[in-house]
Amino acid sequence: MNDKITSTAELMETIFAFRQARIILTAFELDIFSKLGNENKSSSEIADNINLNHRATDRLMNALTALGLLKKENGKFSNTDLTLKHLVKGKPGYLGGIAHSVNLWQTWSTLTDAVKAGTSVYNKEPVNERDSKWLDAFISAMHMRAKQNQAPGIAKLLNFNGVKKVLDVGGGSGVFSFAMISQNPSLKAVVFDLPNVIPITKRYIENEGYKDKVETISGDYLKDELGKGYDMIFLSAIIHSNSPDENILLINKCASALNSNGQIVIMDNIMDDDRISPYNGVLFALNMLVGTDNGDTYTEVEINSWMRKADITDFERIETEFENTLLIGRKK
Repeated sequence: MNDKITSTAELMETIFAFRQARIILTAFELDIFSKLGNENKSSSEIADNINLNHRATDRLMNALTALGLLKKENGKFSNTDLTLKHLVKGKPGYLGGIAHSVNLWQTWSTLTDAVKAGTSVYNKEPVNERDSKWLDAFISAMHMRAKQNQAPGIAKLLNFNGVKKVLDVGGGSGVFSFAMISQNPSLKAVVFDLPNVIPITKRYIENEGYKDKVETISGDYLKDELGKGYDMIFLSAIIHSNSPDENILLINKCASALNSNGQIVIMDNIMDDDRISPYNGVLFALNMLVGTDNGDTYTEVEINSWMRKADITDFERIETEFENTLLIGRKK
């Protein structure tokens, strides 16, 4: 879709686009595609299998067919090549992280009230206290998004001269650490994340074959120390969850944990000074409004000012092809 709406037709199309998104998310949530698998089944068979209403299930599957996500012949439905590849559990290309989009639907539905309140009104429960279903979906979505192209692409853009040990703050699955080590086999990485995330991290480390290369530290980066002796600290999609004061605190902690001449690498949506571009950053600012207490997207001027306060200088900005920008500073 074009970023800017310039006609009545585009306006109306955008307003009603929620219908298609909700159809797909509901079908994913109900496991329609996985229940079909490689078979041809009637809507009543699917309804009985999942314990759904027959008529409602038929209408949902008809809608999926109209969207081109199912095929229908002689009253039987089947997956398309696309849905078979990406929406059926167990397939190599399964996009399990879509479950996080189901969660985002809930938070974005509170946008009106969040604008009135100036903060999230949906879920005040700290991340470290949320249920495993929500957390698994979130980590899976972040891992899925980064693994194939983003993490390897970002690792290629970074300067690892003199870098022996990396700290991946809020690293989740460890996907960026994996990519860095894949390209720099002698590198050691440490993933720092919340106590309820680290067991998930360890599972990914084991499954991806990095057990002897990636360590973990459990803690809250706003409360606990990060350790010492790092040559690079990587903050991917971290600062947008925090307030400016929280980011100042975090960057100071990072500076204390760095060796001399060590790097802080911030990857995020970096806003232009007018805050109306880039487009994805504008939308993400609202995503942080509905989903966090104090999160936002920030400008390069703001971020560099936080780093200067921590004696981080020699700034470098690197544009990427992954809708995020890298801002890098070095410890004096």
